[in-house]
Formats: sequence, structure tokens, C-alpha cells
Amino acid sequence: METLDSTSLAGAAKRLSILFFFLTESAAGAAAAPAAAPAKAKAAPALAAPIVGDVGATLIILSCTAVGIVSAIYFTLLVQKSVVRGSNENASLVHEDGGDSDAAIKTVWETSDAIATGAASFLYAEYKILAIFIVVFSILLWVLLGIVSGVVNGLLSAVSFILGAVTSIVSGYIGMKIGVYANARTAICAQKGYAPAFDVAYKAGSVLGFALPSLGVLVLFVTINLFKFHFGHADEALLYETVAGYGLGGSSVALFGRVGGGIYTKAADVGSDLVGKVVMGIPEDDPRNPGVIADNVGDNVGDIAGMGADLFGSLAESTCAALVVAAQSPELIASWTAMMFPLLISASGIITSLLTTFVVTHIKSVTTEEEIEPALKRQLLVSALLQTPVVFLLCYYCLPATFNVPGRTGVKNWYIFFCVGSGLWSGLLIGYVTEYFTSHQYSPVRDVAESCKTGAATNIIYGLALGYKSVIIPVFALASTLSSSLSPV
Repeated sequence: METLDSTSLAGAAKRLSILFFFLTESAAGAAAAPAAAPAKAKAAPALAAPIVGDVGATLIILSCTAVGIVSAIYFTLLVQKSVVRGSNENASLVHEDGGDSDAAIKTVWETSDAIATGAASFLYAEYKILAIFIVVFSILLWVLLGIVSGVVNGLLSAVSFILGAVTSIVSGYIGMKIGVYANARTAICAQKGYAPAFDVAYKAGSVLGFALPSLGVLVLFVTINLFKFHFGHADEALLYETVAGYGLGGSSVALFGRVGGGIYTKAADVGSDLVGKVVMGIPEDDPRNPGVIADNVGDNVGDIAGMGADLFGSLAESTCAALVVAAQSPELIASWTAMMFPLLISASGIITSLLTTFVVTHIKSVTTEEEIEPALKRQLLVSALLQTPVVFLLCYYCLPATFNVPGRTGVKNWYIFFCVGSGLWSGLLIGYVTEYFTSHQYSPVRDVAESCKTGAATNIIYGLALGYKSVIIPVFALASTLSSSLSPV
């Protein structure tokens, strides 16, 4: 369960404010764009075009997103067909007395239904408030951007904001639905061992893993193409600045989903523990305690629906920011394939992820508890290894051999490989470091637990010191990534 703290709240608010500031500043600077566009077009040198044509880039994006959506549906069907009856030979996993597990299975389904109903009710109440925010903020965005860039351009920015918000809501809702749908099946399959339970849980997670980037890339791609009817070729830089509202909409919903669900689940967790264990004297996580059901509802809406919205926000923000920056290059904006490079990166990742899933499902399956964590870490490594050559090929075939960007001339297409590759492998390193400092398999967490024996003071001091220590490698990884991206050679 993820703990809601001031850092996560501040981080979400910071991303929201930065993107909004960037959007307004970009729109303000676009007031003179119509006059400057012809001069910029004349100044663009005739450099070699990307090897992949415009039709090829479009087909890659559409085919990859289609594969992702089909994969999400396929994994949903696999979860639906999973075994839902247990086996008495290992019934103690869900029924402590080791007897007939029919009663335990009935309790699992009843609890799952209660969680599903509560999660749907929570999201309905949250989305009603969120809908009011989306409408009000869209009008505000329309008015403010309409003043500096025109009424129509302000309206299109508001539309892209709404599309980003709605796509983020859909992504979170898909995650919540598959989560509550698979939890009972995972628990019941656990009676047969770790392999069936892990298989169901992994496939359920894959549903959101493929649906989210596929929907995000597809909706953004369609939005760009629709907006081109208004902007044409003369104002393409303004087009991508307008589309930046898509990322802002995703971040707004992520802010509500993560914070709202996090506060709810923490309140329910603490309340159920106080009432259940302290007042009533019943075991922790006993389904007879309504607070436990509320706690699990919060886990689904915060850690699944909120996480889905947060992941979509990160995808939309990074993609839209890359589009806006690329639009400042005369050579890049003259090529549709080059401008679609950020979307090609995300779309190709869908295929890479699909290949990565076969490592767990067909090559190296999980059979014991000790193999679960290494299997998940292996997914990170395999996906990074597969995506690295894909990034290089996209840089070589989808970008001009040489292009210029503000502040730098003569940029080679393979320079971009170092930017993307360094971020890819730094992210992998940060993931491994985070797992090391937060997993009970390794000494840091066990040392914190050991420090509790001498009192709360030593536990707090050791925990703070360990937290400071855990960010050393991530800080150097981020610094090296920025350095190599700015000076790849």
C-alpha cells in the first residue's frame, strides 16, 4: 500500500503548475506566430528527410496501438477464463483450518463484490466533483488562452485538456475494474499454488499496462490530425502548443485520483484498525469490519485507478512536452515522421512490452514465493534490453540525419538515442535501487524492523538516515542523464 505524504502531493502539484505555466507561456509567444511562420519556413535548410515516410510512421503508430488494445482485451478474456474453484489439497492459503474451502470461497466472492461496489461508488462520487472541475477549468483555459492566441486556439486548447482528462479517467476506471474483477480469482487460484495465482494477477495487470499507452497514444494521434484541419501547415508550431493541454488534463485527473484515493484509504485503514483491533478486539483485515472493506476500496481507487491516471499523466506530459520542443526546429517540423517521433517511441514500447510478457508467461514462470519478486524485476531488465535497439532504429530511420534546434546547430539523429537511452537505463537503475531499499528481501528494510526493538526513537532516526541514503544513486543517475542528454558527444 502506498503511503500518501507531502512529497507526493507536492510533486503532483508541481507537475501541474509547471505544465500550465509552460502552456500559457507558449500560447503567449504564439501571438506573433502567423507573421513569423513564413520567414521560418524560408529559413529552413534543405536537409535529408527521414528514411521512414509519413505513411510508414502513421501505420506504425496505428498498428502498435491496435496491437495494444487487442492485447488488453485478450488478457481480460484470459483472466475471465481463469479457474475460480479451489483445491482442498492446499486450502490453508485461504482457509486456516485446512477443511472444506467452499465457505472460504463464498466469503472471498462476497468480500470481492462489496469491494467492487464500494470502489464504483467512490469513483462515481469523485468523478462528479472532477467533472465540475474539468468544466470550470476548461472555460478558464479557453478564456485566458483566447486572450493571447485567439478564441479558436483557446477553444482547441480547452478541448485537448478535456480529451486528456477523459482519457485519464477511462484509464483509471479500466484499472479499477480489472483490479476488483481479478482479486477474487487470484485469491481462489492461490489454493492451487503460487503459479496460478501469479499468472492471474500478472495478466490482470497487463490489461491496464497495454490499454493505457494504447489509448493515450491513439487519442493524442487522432487529436493532432484533427487539429491539423484548422492550423494547416503554416501554424504547425502553434498546433503542438495547443495540443499540450492534453497532458495538462491527464495531470489534473491524476492529482485528484492519487490524492483523493490516498487520503480515503489512509483514513479507512487507521479507522478500521482503531475500531476493529482496539475497540472490538477482532483480527486485522477481518471482513466483518466495514472499515476493512473501505480500506480495500481505497486501495483500488488510489493504488490502481489513481495509479492508472498518474501513469497516463506522465505519458501525456512527456509526449506533449517533446512535441512542443521539437516544433521549434524548422527541420523537424517540416517532417511529419520526425514530429511523430515521441509517439513512435511510446507505440514501439507496446510491442516491446508484449514480447516481455512472454518471459513470465512462457519462458520463466513463477512457482514459489521467492521467485515472484525476481520475476517482476526481470521484466524491467528485459524490456530495457529490447527497447534500446528499437530506440536506436527509430532515431536513425525516423529523424533527419542532421537538424537544428534553438541554441544548437548540426544535431545528429543519433544524438537523440543518447537522450532517450540514458533516460531509459537511468529509470531502470532507479527502479532497482528503490526496490532494494523498500523490499523485505534486502537488509535495509530488515534493519529498520530490527531497530524497532530498541524503541521508536531509534526507528525514526534509522529510517530517516536510510531515506537520505536511498536517494544518493537516483540523484547521480538523474544528473548523469541530464549531462549526457545535453552533451551526447
